[in-house]
Amino acid sequence: MKLTEKMSYLKGLMDGLELDRSTKEGKILAQMSEVLEEIVLYVDDLQSQVDELTELCDILDEDLGSVEDEIYDEDFGCGECDCFGDDDDEDVDDDDDYDFDDDDDELYEITCPTCGDTILLDEGMIDEGSINCPNCDELLEFDYENLTIEDFESSDSEEE
Repeated sequence: MKLTEKMSYLKGLMDGLELDRSTKEGKILAQMSEVLEEIVLYVDDLQSQVDELTELCDILDEDLGSVEDEIYDEDFGCGECDCFGDDDDEDVDDDDDYDFDDDDDELYEITCPTCGDTILLDEGMIDEGSINCPNCDELLEFDYENLTIEDFESSDSEEE
């Protein structure tokens, strides 16, 4: 039995009892019945909205699956594994290396002095001169104009 049907049944019971609405108890029961009826209508409306959103999510999930199939086409993979498609496909050449990064920028790793978060930057980001830390929003500034080649070599030897 649905909630709206149960509420109708309850109202019918109350009407059948012929409650005296002029007494304190009758007034309370009548008011409770009205509030309960509003709650039932509100919940019924919410359930309708949830059903619509669930249906919409299912449609979007199907559409996203189609888009993923188009983006990660069977012809698109590394050739060594089945990462994006079937490596039995005749169009995939096992000798091909697919490079997803159009520009082969070297990445630089920095640590935010405030929060300790490690951030990867490319040369373009460093050339901008500063960025905000994605974790704590601290402004990180880069000034490497006065550095010498020895500074770079010493940082490379420290990493090893």
